[in-house]
Amino acid sequence: MTDFNPLRQLPCPGGYGKGDVFVLFGELFGRGYANGLVDEARRAGMTILGITVGRRESDGTLRPLTKDELAIAQESLGGKIINIPLEAGFDLDKSATGITPADQLKGIKSDGWEDAALDWTAIEESRKSGVERFTSALSSVMHELDALIPDSANVLFSHTMAGGIPRARVLMPVLNRVFKGTGDRYTPSESFWTSELGRLCAISFDEVTADTFQYLIDYSRLIRERVAASGGKVAYTAYGYHGCEVLVNGEYCWQTYTPYLQGWAKMRLEVIASEAWKKGINATVFNCPEIQTNSSALFLGVEISLYPLISALMKEGGGAVADGISKACQNLLKDDVALDDLLAAANAYLSNAIQEYFRDFSTWPLHNTAQQSSLMLASAGAMLDMNRDSKNIVCAELSREVFKAVGHLIFHTSWEPGAPVLWLNHDIVARQILASEQASEV
Repeated sequence: MTDFNPLRQLPCPGGYGKGDVFVLFGELFGRGYANGLVDEARRAGMTILGITVGRRESDGTLRPLTKDELAIAQESLGGKIINIPLEAGFDLDKSATGITPADQLKGIKSDGWEDAALDWTAIEESRKSGVERFTSALSSVMHELDALIPDSANVLFSHTMAGGIPRARVLMPVLNRVFKGTGDRYTPSESFWTSELGRLCAISFDEVTADTFQYLIDYSRLIRERVAASGGKVAYTAYGYHGCEVLVNGEYCWQTYTPYLQGWAKMRLEVIASEAWKKGINATVFNCPEIQTNSSALFLGVEISLYPLISALMKEGGGAVADGISKACQNLLKDDVALDDLLAAANAYLSNAIQEYFRDFSTWPLHNTAQQSSLMLASAGAMLDMNRDSKNIVCAELSREVFKAVGHLIFHTSWEPGAPVLWLNHDIVARQILASEQASEV
């Protein structure tokens, strides 16, 4: 278990600039945390390079991007993309007998998943095949990157790969019952996690979310050594999640979304950074606050801890910036709902006695309970219903502020991070939002 290590001071400006190189190790899809970091690299004048996960044909074949797909992806990134497929995971990789983990899941029905038995020898063969495919492609990617990174340039590698849910129809209805089920439709996360399907997800999460960070560090060694020998610096960042401090009853308190099944993989990510740090490699996992993203839609309730950010902005200085954000959020609510009503509802949930058991940092991550899940889902639904338009909601407005602030914090802290694992809580995020907005007004 990593010790809780929050970033408490705003970072000094990093030393990155024109001629330096930013490498996004993950593909941009929609808007989320990665965009905030790319925006900072662009603002600093860095050369931006990226990779692609490739695309799957209908027969399962993995291919590079087409000319048109590549042009769109490069325009979104604002830089060159190495068009060699780097799809992580192994759910579509074949075993020695020619079957994939996804093939094994095809015959399982949603009402029989608990008794499903998988061929673990075949799954391990698929995992090894997936690792070989990924690392072989990664070696080629690094060869191309090496030619694009000048001597003495400072290089920032940003790992953004996460996820790993196997592509199988049976999993989504089961996971919906785990994350969103109530009453008869509720499935305890522990029941799923200890099943054969859960075991497969755990291995897949580790491979996609965490082990790819290790592969990145290992396969960029020659670039790292060459750059260091010529006077440049190389840093690695990764996005973690390990709970977050938010205001509860007026005081900053660590809390977490439950059940966070990716939590074990995120802890593995922290270990990888810590081991690299011991070898003198500047690798840092930044544990970020909860936000609303394209991928978080499955996790109803994760957005509740976003709302107290409004109060944090006031606590950390307030002023015109905080007032403007509060006004923007108020305008998204129904006419008969005050922003204070939303904040009171969020605080009531976060301070509920049921939550106390889940606020023990040392036991994270924990599985859900029927009582906790019912409270979270009912509270989340009630707060989302306060919005005027379900497609334009307060947590989306706040998420945009968070990923911009977090991008700035990670980008500049990565120059001299001081530790392999850091938490970005609502206090530092709020101060960064206020500082950034005030600076832009000068």
